[in-house]
Amino acid sequence: MNRLRNRLILVFLAATLVPLAATVWVTTALLEQSDNPSAINKLDTLSKSVRPLMHEFYQNACADLKRRAQTGEVEPRKFLAADRKAWPQPIQNFAEAGEPEVFVHNREGDQVDYLVRRGDAVWSYSTRLGGVATEELRREISEARDIVDHARSFDQPRGLKLVYILAAALFWLGALALLVYLAHRISRPIHRLTAGLGKLAAGDLNARVEEGRDDEIGRAIRAFNDMAGRLQESTERLVYLRQLASWQTLARKMAHEVKNSLTPIRLTVEEMLARYDDSDRSFMTQATQIVVDEIETLEKRIRAFSQFAAEPPVEKAPVDVNSILQERIAFLKMAHPEVAYDCRLQDEVPRVLADQDLLKGILTNLLENAAEAAGQGGHILGVTAADNGRVAIEVHDSGPGLSEQARLSLFQPTISFKKRGMGLGLSIARKSALLSGGDIVLVKGELGGAGFRVLLPVATNGFQTRSDRG
Repeated sequence: MNRLRNRLILVFLAATLVPLAATVWVTTALLEQSDNPSAINKLDTLSKSVRPLMHEFYQNACADLKRRAQTGEVEPRKFLAADRKAWPQPIQNFAEAGEPEVFVHNREGDQVDYLVRRGDAVWSYSTRLGGVATEELRREISEARDIVDHARSFDQPRGLKLVYILAAALFWLGALALLVYLAHRISRPIHRLTAGLGKLAAGDLNARVEEGRDDEIGRAIRAFNDMAGRLQESTERLVYLRQLASWQTLARKMAHEVKNSLTPIRLTVEEMLARYDDSDRSFMTQATQIVVDEIETLEKRIRAFSQFAAEPPVEKAPVDVNSILQERIAFLKMAHPEVAYDCRLQDEVPRVLADQDLLKGILTNLLENAAEAAGQGGHILGVTAADNGRVAIEVHDSGPGLSEQARLSLFQPTISFKKRGMGLGLSIARKSALLSGGDIVLVKGELGGAGFRVLLPVATNGFQTRSDRG
Protein backbone atom coordinates (compact mmCIF):
# COMPACT_ATOMS: atom_id res chain seq x y z
CA MET A 1 0.00 0.00 0.00
CA ASN A 2 1.35 3.41 -0.98
CA ARG A 3 1.02 5.24 2.32
CA LEU A 4 2.85 8.38 1.24
CA ARG A 5 0.48 8.96 -1.70
CA ASN A 6 -2.57 8.39 0.51
CA ARG A 7 -1.21 10.80 3.10
CA LEU A 8 -0.66 13.49 0.46
CA ILE A 9 -4.25 13.05 -0.73
CA LEU A 10 -5.61 13.23 2.84
CA VAL A 11 -3.60 16.38 3.50
CA PHE A 12 -5.02 17.93 0.34
CA LEU A 13 -8.57 16.99 1.36
CA ALA A 14 -8.12 18.43 4.84
CA ALA A 15 -6.48 21.59 3.52
CA THR A 16 -9.07 22.30 0.81
CA LEU A 17 -12.47 20.94 1.83
CA VAL A 18 -12.93 23.15 4.91
CA PRO A 19 -11.90 26.41 3.16
CA LEU A 20 -13.95 25.44 0.11
CA ALA A 21 -17.09 24.76 2.17
CA ALA A 22 -16.65 28.05 4.06
CA THR A 23 -16.14 29.96 0.81
CA VAL A 24 -19.27 28.47 -0.79
CA TRP A 25 -21.36 29.18 2.31
CA VAL A 26 -20.21 32.80 2.59
CA THR A 27 -20.66 33.43 -1.14
CA THR A 28 -24.18 32.00 -1.29
CA ALA A 29 -25.15 33.99 1.82
CA LEU A 30 -23.90 37.19 0.21
CA LEU A 31 -25.79 36.39 -2.98
CA GLU A 32 -29.00 35.88 -1.02
CA GLN A 33 -28.58 39.11 0.90
CA SER A 34 -27.76 41.11 -2.20
CA ASP A 35 -30.77 39.60 -3.95
CA ASN A 36 -33.50 40.57 -1.40
CA PRO A 37 -33.99 44.26 -2.46
CA SER A 38 -33.35 43.41 -6.06
CA ALA A 39 -34.63 45.40 -9.04
CA ILE A 40 -37.01 42.59 -9.92
CA ASN A 41 -38.75 42.82 -6.56
CA LYS A 42 -38.93 46.61 -6.80
CA LEU A 43 -40.32 46.43 -10.30
CA ASP A 44 -42.91 43.91 -9.17
CA THR A 45 -44.00 46.13 -6.29
CA LEU A 46 -44.14 49.24 -8.45
CA SER A 47 -46.16 47.61 -11.22
CA LYS A 48 -48.65 46.23 -8.76
CA SER A 49 -49.11 49.57 -7.01
CA VAL A 50 -49.33 51.68 -10.19
CA ARG A 51 -52.06 49.60 -11.84
CA PRO A 52 -54.85 50.30 -9.23
CA LEU A 53 -53.77 53.92 -9.00
CA MET A 54 -54.06 54.31 -12.73
CA HIS A 55 -57.52 52.63 -12.70
CA GLU A 56 -58.70 54.84 -9.87
CA PHE A 57 -57.39 57.93 -11.63
CA TYR A 58 -59.27 56.97 -14.81
CA GLN A 59 -62.50 56.30 -12.93
CA ASN A 60 -62.32 59.65 -11.12
CA ALA A 61 -61.67 61.43 -14.41
CA CYS A 62 -64.77 59.77 -15.97
CA ALA A 63 -66.96 60.60 -12.96
CA ASP A 64 -65.78 64.21 -12.98
CA LEU A 65 -66.49 64.48 -16.72
CA LYS A 66 -70.02 63.10 -16.27
CA ARG A 67 -70.72 65.49 -13.43
CA ARG A 68 -69.51 68.45 -15.41
CA ALA A 69 -71.60 67.37 -18.38
CA GLN A 70 -74.74 67.15 -16.28
CA THR A 71 -74.13 70.57 -14.70
CA GLY A 72 -73.44 72.14 -18.07
CA GLU A 73 -69.85 73.04 -17.27
CA VAL A 74 -68.70 71.31 -20.45
CA GLU A 75 -70.16 72.08 -23.83
CA PRO A 76 -71.05 68.93 -25.84
CA ARG A 77 -70.23 68.23 -29.40
CA LYS A 78 -73.48 67.24 -31.09
CA PHE A 79 -73.70 64.61 -33.81
CA LEU A 80 -77.14 64.97 -35.51
CA ALA A 81 -78.99 62.12 -37.19
CA ALA A 82 -78.95 63.96 -40.53
CA ASP A 83 -75.14 63.78 -40.61
CA ARG A 84 -74.88 60.15 -39.47
CA LYS A 85 -72.90 59.06 -42.47
CA ALA A 86 -70.16 61.54 -41.54
CA TRP A 87 -69.95 60.41 -37.92
CA PRO A 88 -66.59 59.15 -36.70
CA GLN A 89 -66.37 55.41 -36.27
CA PRO A 90 -66.53 55.43 -32.43
CA ILE A 91 -69.73 57.49 -32.59
CA GLN A 92 -71.27 55.11 -35.12
CA ASN A 93 -70.33 52.12 -32.99
CA PHE A 94 -71.92 53.71 -29.94
CA ALA A 95 -75.11 54.53 -31.84
CA GLU A 96 -75.42 50.98 -33.12
CA ALA A 97 -74.76 49.44 -29.71
CA GLY A 98 -77.92 50.91 -28.21
CA GLU A 99 -76.31 51.82 -24.86
CA PRO A 100 -77.52 55.10 -23.19
CA GLU A 101 -73.99 56.34 -22.39
CA VAL A 102 -70.38 55.24 -22.58
CA PHE A 103 -66.88 56.53 -21.89
CA VAL A 104 -64.38 56.23 -24.74
CA HIS A 105 -60.66 56.58 -24.14
CA ASN A 106 -58.61 58.05 -26.94
CA ARG A 107 -55.82 55.47 -27.24
CA GLU A 108 -53.60 57.92 -29.11
CA GLY A 109 -53.47 60.50 -26.31
CA ASP A 110 -54.73 61.51 -22.90
CA GLN A 111 -58.36 62.43 -23.88
CA VAL A 112 -61.57 60.80 -22.53
CA ASP A 113 -64.94 61.16 -24.36
CA TYR A 114 -68.31 60.85 -22.63
CA LEU A 115 -70.95 59.81 -25.17
CA VAL A 116 -74.64 60.28 -24.36
CA ARG A 117 -77.61 59.27 -26.53
CA ARG A 118 -80.14 62.13 -27.18
CA GLY A 119 -82.87 60.57 -29.27
CA ASP A 120 -81.33 59.88 -32.68
CA ALA A 121 -78.48 62.28 -31.93
CA VAL A 122 -75.27 61.63 -29.92
CA TRP A 123 -73.67 64.20 -27.68
CA SER A 124 -69.94 63.91 -26.92
CA TYR A 125 -68.31 65.52 -23.87
CA SER A 126 -64.48 65.49 -23.74
CA THR A 127 -61.79 66.16 -21.15
CA ARG A 128 -58.02 65.88 -20.88
CA LEU A 129 -56.21 63.60 -18.36
CA GLY A 130 -53.58 66.15 -17.54
CA GLY A 131 -50.95 64.80 -19.95
CA VAL A 132 -51.17 61.20 -18.68
CA ALA A 133 -51.21 58.73 -21.57
CA THR A 134 -53.05 55.93 -19.81
CA GLU A 135 -52.85 53.48 -22.67
CA GLU A 136 -49.09 53.87 -22.97
CA LEU A 137 -48.78 53.64 -19.22
CA ARG A 138 -50.90 50.49 -19.25
CA ARG A 139 -48.67 48.97 -21.92
CA GLU A 140 -45.54 49.76 -19.94
CA ILE A 141 -47.04 48.23 -16.82
CA SER A 142 -47.88 45.10 -18.80
CA GLU A 143 -44.32 44.86 -20.10
CA ALA A 144 -43.00 45.29 -16.56
CA ARG A 145 -45.22 42.46 -15.39
CA ASP A 146 -43.93 40.26 -18.19
CA ILE A 147 -40.35 41.00 -17.11
CA VAL A 148 -41.18 40.14 -13.51
CA ASP A 149 -42.92 36.91 -14.47
CA HIS A 150 -40.01 35.88 -16.70
CA ALA A 151 -37.44 36.63 -14.02
CA ARG A 152 -39.48 34.74 -11.41
CA SER A 153 -39.85 31.71 -13.66
CA PHE A 154 -36.09 31.72 -14.44
CA ASP A 155 -35.07 32.07 -10.75
CA GLN A 156 -31.76 33.75 -11.53
CA PRO A 157 -30.34 33.77 -7.97
CA ARG A 158 -30.85 30.04 -7.58
CA GLY A 159 -29.34 29.38 -11.00
CA LEU A 160 -26.37 31.58 -10.17
CA LYS A 161 -25.81 29.69 -6.93
CA LEU A 162 -25.99 26.34 -8.70
CA VAL A 163 -23.55 27.49 -11.39
CA TYR A 164 -21.16 28.80 -8.75
CA ILE A 165 -21.30 25.61 -6.69
CA LEU A 166 -20.88 23.46 -9.82
CA ALA A 167 -17.88 25.51 -10.99
CA ALA A 168 -16.29 25.32 -7.54
CA ALA A 169 -16.86 21.55 -7.39
CA LEU A 170 -15.40 21.01 -10.88
CA PHE A 171 -12.37 23.13 -10.05
CA TRP A 172 -11.82 21.22 -6.81
CA LEU A 173 -12.22 17.84 -8.53
CA GLY A 174 -9.73 18.92 -11.18
CA ALA A 175 -7.27 19.95 -8.48
CA LEU A 176 -7.85 16.63 -6.71
CA ALA A 177 -7.17 14.67 -9.91
CA LEU A 178 -4.01 16.69 -10.50
CA LEU A 179 -2.89 16.07 -6.93
CA VAL A 180 -3.52 12.32 -7.23
CA TYR A 181 -1.40 12.29 -10.39
CA LEU A 182 1.39 14.34 -8.80
CA ALA A 183 1.23 12.31 -5.60
CA HIS A 184 1.57 9.15 -7.65
CA ARG A 185 4.56 10.56 -9.53
CA ILE A 186 6.19 11.68 -6.27
CA SER A 187 5.45 8.57 -4.22
CA ARG A 188 6.09 5.95 -6.90
CA PRO A 189 9.89 6.46 -7.10
CA ILE A 190 10.04 6.75 -3.30
CA HIS A 191 8.10 3.49 -3.08
CA ARG A 192 10.55 1.87 -5.52
CA LEU A 193 13.48 3.26 -3.54
CA THR A 194 12.00 1.88 -0.31
CA ALA A 195 11.50 -1.52 -1.97
CA GLY A 196 15.09 -1.44 -3.22
CA LEU A 197 16.35 -0.64 0.28
CA GLY A 198 14.29 -3.53 1.63
CA LYS A 199 15.80 -5.93 -0.90
CA LEU A 200 19.29 -4.66 -0.17
CA ALA A 201 18.72 -5.06 3.58
CA ALA A 202 17.49 -8.61 2.94
CA GLY A 203 20.79 -9.45 1.26
CA ASP A 204 19.97 -8.96 -2.43
CA LEU A 205 23.10 -7.11 -3.59
CA ASN A 206 21.73 -6.96 -7.16
CA ALA A 207 18.87 -4.68 -6.05
CA ARG A 208 18.73 -1.54 -8.20
CA VAL A 209 16.10 1.17 -8.72
CA GLU A 210 15.18 2.44 -12.17
CA GLU A 211 16.38 5.99 -12.73
CA GLY A 212 14.87 8.67 -14.95
CA ARG A 213 14.41 11.74 -12.75
CA ASP A 214 16.63 14.78 -12.29
CA ASP A 215 15.32 16.10 -8.96
CA GLU A 216 16.13 15.30 -5.34
CA ILE A 217 14.44 11.91 -5.59
CA GLY A 218 16.41 11.10 -8.75
CA ARG A 219 19.65 12.03 -6.99
CA ALA A 220 18.67 9.83 -4.04
CA ILE A 221 17.99 6.92 -6.41
CA ARG A 222 21.35 7.40 -8.14
CA ALA A 223 23.06 7.55 -4.75
CA PHE A 224 21.30 4.32 -3.75
CA ASN A 225 22.32 2.55 -6.96
CA ASP A 226 25.89 3.75 -6.53
CA MET A 227 25.92 2.63 -2.90
CA ALA A 228 24.46 -0.77 -3.82
CA GLY A 229 27.03 -1.18 -6.59
CA ARG A 230 29.92 -0.31 -4.29
CA LEU A 231 28.54 -2.57 -1.57
CA GLN A 232 28.27 -5.40 -4.08
CA GLU A 233 31.85 -4.81 -5.22
CA SER A 234 33.09 -4.68 -1.63
CA THR A 235 31.22 -7.87 -0.75
CA GLU A 236 32.53 -9.69 -3.81
CA ARG A 237 36.04 -8.55 -2.99
CA LEU A 238 35.66 -9.69 0.61
CA VAL A 239 34.37 -13.09 -0.50
CA TYR A 240 37.21 -13.37 -2.99
CA LEU A 241 39.81 -12.43 -0.37
CA ARG A 242 38.35 -15.04 1.99
CA GLN A 243 38.59 -17.62 -0.76
CA LEU A 244 42.16 -16.56 -1.42
CA ALA A 245 42.94 -16.94 2.27
CA SER A 246 41.67 -20.51 2.16
CA TRP A 247 43.68 -21.23 -0.99
CA GLN A 248 46.75 -19.62 0.57
CA THR A 249 46.51 -21.83 3.63
CA LEU A 250 46.19 -24.86 1.39
CA ALA A 251 49.08 -23.67 -0.77
CA ARG A 252 51.34 -23.24 2.26
CA LYS A 253 50.56 -26.72 3.52
CA MET A 254 50.99 -28.30 0.08
CA ALA A 255 54.24 -26.44 -0.61
CA HIS A 256 55.60 -27.46 2.79
CA GLU A 257 54.66 -31.10 2.40
CA VAL A 258 55.89 -31.40 -1.21
CA LYS A 259 59.12 -29.60 -0.36
CA ASN A 260 59.73 -31.99 2.56
CA SER A 261 59.30 -34.90 0.16
CA LEU A 262 61.40 -33.52 -2.69
CA THR A 263 64.50 -32.80 -0.59
CA PRO A 264 65.18 -36.43 0.48
CA ILE A 265 64.29 -37.64 -3.05
CA ARG A 266 66.92 -35.38 -4.55
CA LEU A 267 69.55 -36.39 -1.96
CA THR A 268 68.78 -40.07 -2.35
CA VAL A 269 69.06 -39.97 -6.15
CA GLU A 270 72.36 -38.10 -5.96
CA GLU A 271 73.66 -40.65 -3.42
CA MET A 272 72.60 -43.50 -5.68
CA LEU A 273 74.50 -41.95 -8.59
CA ALA A 274 77.63 -41.59 -6.49
CA ARG A 275 77.65 -45.26 -5.37
CA TYR A 276 77.04 -46.96 -8.72
CA ASP A 277 79.90 -48.52 -10.74
CA ASP A 278 81.34 -46.92 -13.81
CA SER A 279 79.65 -49.47 -16.04
CA ASP A 280 76.20 -48.25 -15.08
CA ARG A 281 77.10 -44.62 -14.58
CA SER A 282 75.91 -43.50 -18.04
CA PHE A 283 72.44 -44.91 -17.49
CA MET A 284 72.25 -43.68 -13.93
CA THR A 285 73.44 -40.22 -14.97
CA GLN A 286 70.69 -39.98 -17.56
CA ALA A 287 68.03 -41.30 -15.17
CA THR A 288 69.21 -39.06 -12.38
CA GLN A 289 69.11 -36.01 -14.64
CA ILE A 290 65.51 -36.77 -15.60
CA VAL A 291 64.52 -37.08 -11.95
CA VAL A 292 66.38 -33.88 -11.01
CA ASP A 293 64.74 -31.96 -13.86
CA GLU A 294 61.30 -33.06 -12.74
CA ILE A 295 62.15 -32.15 -9.18
CA GLU A 296 63.23 -28.68 -10.31
CA THR A 297 59.95 -28.31 -12.20
CA LEU A 298 58.06 -29.25 -9.06
CA GLU A 299 60.15 -26.79 -7.07
CA LYS A 300 59.20 -23.99 -9.52
CA ARG A 301 55.57 -24.81 -8.96
CA ILE A 302 56.12 -24.86 -5.24
CA ARG A 303 57.76 -21.43 -5.43
CA ALA A 304 54.74 -20.19 -7.38
CA PHE A 305 52.43 -21.49 -4.68
CA SER A 306 54.65 -19.92 -2.05
CA GLN A 307 54.49 -16.60 -3.88
CA PHE A 308 50.72 -16.94 -4.07
CA ALA A 309 50.49 -17.74 -0.36
CA ALA A 310 52.81 -14.93 0.70
CA GLU A 311 51.52 -11.46 1.65
CA PRO A 312 53.98 -9.01 0.06
CA PRO A 313 54.52 -5.54 1.54
CA VAL A 314 52.39 -2.83 -0.07
CA GLU A 315 54.03 0.56 -0.55
CA LYS A 316 51.39 2.92 -1.93
CA ALA A 317 52.41 6.09 -3.74
CA PRO A 318 51.10 8.26 -6.61
CA VAL A 319 51.73 6.47 -9.92
CA ASP A 320 51.44 7.78 -13.49
CA VAL A 321 49.47 5.02 -15.24
CA ASN A 322 50.23 6.32 -18.75
CA SER A 323 53.98 6.08 -18.18
CA ILE A 324 53.90 2.69 -16.50
CA LEU A 325 51.65 1.20 -19.21
CA GLN A 326 53.92 2.50 -21.97
CA GLU A 327 56.99 1.19 -20.11
CA ARG A 328 55.48 -2.32 -19.72
CA ILE A 329 54.46 -2.45 -23.40
CA ALA A 330 57.92 -1.33 -24.53
CA PHE A 331 59.47 -4.00 -22.29
CA LEU A 332 57.25 -6.80 -23.67
CA LYS A 333 57.63 -5.80 -27.32
CA MET A 334 61.09 -7.37 -27.31
CA ALA A 335 59.75 -10.66 -25.93
CA HIS A 336 56.83 -10.79 -28.40
CA PRO A 337 57.92 -9.17 -31.66
CA GLU A 338 55.24 -11.13 -33.53
CA VAL A 339 52.46 -9.09 -31.83
CA ALA A 340 51.47 -5.49 -32.67
CA TYR A 341 50.94 -3.16 -29.70
CA ASP A 342 48.91 0.03 -29.61
CA CYS A 343 47.95 2.56 -26.91
CA ARG A 344 44.98 4.88 -26.41
CA LEU A 345 45.89 7.09 -23.49
CA GLN A 346 43.73 9.78 -21.92
CA ASP A 347 45.42 13.13 -21.65
CA GLU A 348 46.08 14.35 -18.12
CA VAL A 349 44.69 11.20 -16.54
CA PRO A 350 44.84 11.48 -12.72
CA ARG A 351 47.60 9.70 -10.84
CA VAL A 352 46.57 6.60 -8.91
CA LEU A 353 47.47 5.58 -5.38
CA ALA A 354 49.03 2.12 -5.73
CA ASP A 355 52.14 0.03 -5.21
CA GLN A 356 54.22 0.52 -8.36
CA ASP A 357 55.82 -2.95 -8.21
CA LEU A 358 52.47 -4.64 -7.76
CA LEU A 359 51.01 -2.60 -10.64
CA LYS A 360 53.91 -3.62 -12.90
CA GLY A 361 53.27 -7.25 -12.02
CA ILE A 362 49.56 -6.86 -12.81
CA LEU A 363 50.20 -5.29 -16.22
CA THR A 364 52.96 -7.77 -17.06
CA ASN A 365 50.61 -10.69 -16.35
CA LEU A 366 47.75 -9.20 -18.40
CA LEU A 367 49.99 -8.25 -21.34
CA GLU A 368 51.70 -11.67 -21.32
CA ASN A 369 48.32 -13.42 -21.35
CA ALA A 370 47.11 -11.11 -24.13
CA ALA A 371 50.22 -11.80 -26.25
CA GLU A 372 49.80 -15.55 -25.86
CA ALA A 373 46.08 -15.31 -26.74
CA ALA A 374 46.68 -13.01 -29.75
CA GLY A 375 49.42 -15.23 -31.22
CA GLN A 376 51.36 -14.65 -34.43
CA GLY A 377 50.20 -11.48 -36.19
CA GLY A 378 47.87 -10.56 -33.33
CA HIS A 379 47.07 -7.14 -31.94
CA ILE A 380 47.04 -5.79 -28.36
CA LEU A 381 45.51 -2.48 -27.24
CA GLY A 382 46.23 -0.65 -23.98
CA VAL A 383 43.77 2.01 -22.77
CA THR A 384 43.73 4.46 -19.86
CA ALA A 385 40.73 6.55 -18.77
CA ALA A 386 39.14 8.15 -15.71
CA ASP A 387 36.12 6.20 -14.43
CA ASN A 388 33.84 7.66 -11.69
CA GLY A 389 36.51 8.74 -9.23
CA ARG A 390 38.86 5.96 -10.26
CA VAL A 391 41.33 5.32 -13.07
CA ALA A 392 40.84 2.41 -15.44
CA ILE A 393 43.67 0.60 -17.28
CA GLU A 394 42.40 -1.77 -19.95
CA VAL A 395 44.16 -4.48 -21.94
CA HIS A 396 42.43 -5.88 -25.06
CA ASP A 397 43.64 -8.64 -27.38
CA SER A 398 42.56 -9.99 -30.77
CA GLY A 399 42.57 -13.60 -29.64
CA PRO A 400 39.66 -16.05 -29.67
CA GLY A 401 38.20 -14.73 -26.45
CA LEU A 402 37.07 -16.63 -23.37
CA SER A 403 34.53 -19.41 -23.11
CA GLU A 404 31.66 -19.26 -20.65
CA GLN A 405 33.37 -21.84 -18.47
CA ALA A 406 36.56 -19.77 -18.39
CA ARG A 407 34.62 -16.64 -17.43
CA LEU A 408 32.99 -18.34 -14.44
CA SER A 409 36.28 -19.43 -12.84
CA LEU A 410 38.72 -16.99 -14.40
CA PHE A 411 40.25 -15.65 -11.17
CA GLN A 412 40.13 -18.91 -9.21
CA PRO A 413 43.55 -20.27 -8.16
CA THR A 414 44.99 -23.47 -9.70
CA ILE A 415 42.59 -23.22 -12.65
CA SER A 416 44.48 -22.80 -15.93
CA PHE A 417 43.18 -22.65 -19.50
CA LYS A 418 46.64 -22.33 -21.07
CA LYS A 419 48.94 -25.12 -22.14
CA ARG A 420 51.82 -23.94 -19.93
CA GLY A 421 50.01 -22.31 -17.06
CA MET A 422 49.58 -23.03 -13.38
CA GLY A 423 46.41 -20.97 -13.04
CA LEU A 424 47.83 -18.58 -10.45
CA GLY A 425 48.73 -15.54 -12.60
CA LEU A 426 45.30 -13.88 -12.71
CA SER A 427 44.63 -14.80 -9.07
CA ILE A 428 47.89 -13.15 -7.99
CA ALA A 429 47.17 -10.15 -10.25
CA ARG A 430 43.72 -9.62 -8.80
CA LYS A 431 45.01 -10.04 -5.26
CA SER A 432 47.62 -7.35 -5.99
CA ALA A 433 44.89 -5.04 -7.35
CA LEU A 434 42.75 -5.61 -4.25
CA LEU A 435 45.72 -4.91 -1.98
CA SER A 436 46.15 -1.61 -3.86
CA GLY A 437 42.54 -0.66 -3.16
CA GLY A 438 41.28 -1.53 -6.65
CA ASP A 439 40.11 -4.57 -8.60
CA ILE A 440 40.32 -6.35 -11.96
CA VAL A 441 37.14 -7.04 -13.93
CA LEU A 442 36.43 -8.68 -17.25
CA VAL A 443 35.03 -6.37 -19.96
CA LYS A 444 33.97 -6.76 -23.57
CA GLY A 445 37.03 -6.86 -25.78
CA GLU A 446 37.39 -4.12 -28.38
CA LEU A 447 39.52 -6.29 -30.70
CA GLY A 448 37.27 -9.35 -30.74
CA GLY A 449 39.09 -11.20 -27.98
CA ALA A 450 39.25 -10.80 -24.21
CA GLY A 451 39.36 -7.50 -22.35
CA PHE A 452 40.47 -6.79 -18.77
CA ARG A 453 40.02 -3.58 -16.80
CA VAL A 454 42.18 -2.66 -13.81
CA LEU A 455 40.44 -0.15 -11.52
CA LEU A 456 42.60 1.86 -9.10
CA PRO A 457 41.74 4.75 -6.72
CA VAL A 458 42.78 8.28 -7.63
CA ALA A 459 45.58 9.71 -5.50
CA THR A 460 44.41 12.67 -3.41
CA ASN A 461 46.44 15.54 -2.02
CA GLY A 462 46.25 14.11 1.49
CA PHE A 463 47.38 10.55 0.64
CA GLN A 464 49.46 8.61 3.13
CA THR A 465 52.10 6.14 1.98
CA ARG A 466 51.60 2.93 3.95
CA SER A 467 53.46 -0.32 4.22
CA ASP A 468 51.02 -3.20 4.87
CA ARG A 469 51.76 -6.82 5.54
CA GLY A 470 49.56 -9.71 6.65
